[in-house]
This record gives sequence, C-alpha cells and structure tokens, in this order.
Amino acid sequence: MPRNRPVIGISCYVEKVDRAPWVQQWSAVLPHDYVHHVEAAGGAAVILPPRLDGDDHLARDLLGRVDGLILAGGADIESSRYGAPPHATAQNPRPDRDSWELALARVSHAVDLPTLGICRGMQVMAVAAGGAVEQHLPDRVGTEAHCPVPGRYAAHSVTPVAGTRVSEILGAAPLDVPTYHHQGVLADSLDHTAYRFSAWHSDGTPEAMEDPGSRFRIAVQWHPEAGADARLFRALVASVP
Repeated sequence: MPRNRPVIGISCYVEKVDRAPWVQQWSAVLPHDYVHHVEAAGGAAVILPPRLDGDDHLARDLLGRVDGLILAGGADIESSRYGAPPHATAQNPRPDRDSWELALARVSHAVDLPTLGICRGMQVMAVAAGGAVEQHLPDRVGTEAHCPVPGRYAAHSVTPVAGTRVSEILGAAPLDVPTYHHQGVLADSLDHTAYRFSAWHSDGTPEAMEDPGSRFRIAVQWHPEAGADARLFRALVASVP
C-alpha cells in the first residue's frame, strides 16, 4: 500500500472577497502558493480558519488530527499581545487570527508537532513564546528594503547561520529570498526562550529562527511560498514520521 500523505494544516485569512456575482463576501482564503508547495512536497493541505473562541484546548484537539502545521503570513499582530502600544503604521487588528494562531503556536510547541512559520507566522511563534515584535523596521534600518512596493514581493539576501537546521536545509551561503514585511521579531526578546536565530539580513534583522530541541520547528521572516525554492516545505513534510 502506498504511504499516506502527511496532512499539513495551514492557518489562513478571513477577508471580504469579490467573486462574481458575489461582492464583499466574507471568505476563508489563502494564497494557493502555500497549498501548491505542500502538495508538491508530498503532503496534503488542509486550511485552518481563524476563530475568536480558539483556545489551547481546541487547538490541541485539532492539532491531534494533522501531521504538521504552517503558520501563514498576513496582517500585523496586535501589539497588546506583547505588551506594547501600537506604532502609527500598525495595521488593523485581527483578533480572531491572533487568538487562534497564538494557541496553535503554543500547543504545537508543547506537543512537538512539526511546524513552519512564515512571515507573520514567525512573529506569532515568537510572541507565543514570550517574545516581542519590532513594529516598523524602517525606523531602525533607514530603508524600505524589506517591503519596498505595496502589493509586490521584493527580493533581498539573507545569510543562514552555520550549524543550524536552516543552514542544513538551505546551505550556509547567502541566498536571495522573496520578502514583504515591515515588522520583524525583536532580536533580544527571545533570549529567555528555546529559540535561536538561524538567518540574518545584513541590516541586523532576524530572518529565521528555530528550536534545536524540537523535531522540526523553524520560522522564516521571508515568503518561501512566493518563490521556487521548495526546500523548507520538503523538509517540513519529510519531518513527519
């Protein structure tokens, strides 16, 4: 009998969508690039819509039915989740996503479920562990290199840290990645956690983190789903027993 495909849950958006003849219909949506990469890596994708009543008990029940998890990109986490006032550039809060994805992050860590965080997903994982977010990178780095044009992915170089799981997957040489973010994990906010940073931008922005004690727990600040490099998705699916 052929091996069953690992089931990978992916968090998603709830947005108003125009779908003729329907206009501004509330919909659970996700860029199909996520699904494509999971399926191409040998997994089966299921979408996990956000919910305001999401708690750790419900997250534990749901995550017991999947083999891996992707925490997807999206809007800024509400700054109150890490005890900070909002920056002037902060996007409108998404309390359903924040509540649900923070629960998914906590529980997936507790049960050692293979997990890949992408962009917002990296920030969710950091905040769930007690970290914080740098709310507007241009204030520190002085450029818009991480998100130069609204609605369009850019590219910049990141350098994996030798000896990390990220470098095992992607190599230790600098590589160009798709990017679209104005926030990032605050570099010194994870010192008390199990995470270590495993890739950096030259301007000092953390671009990846991982938990060396977990089976597979990696997060990247860039958007691998928007590019052709599928190695992180293949590694996630391959980590499932």
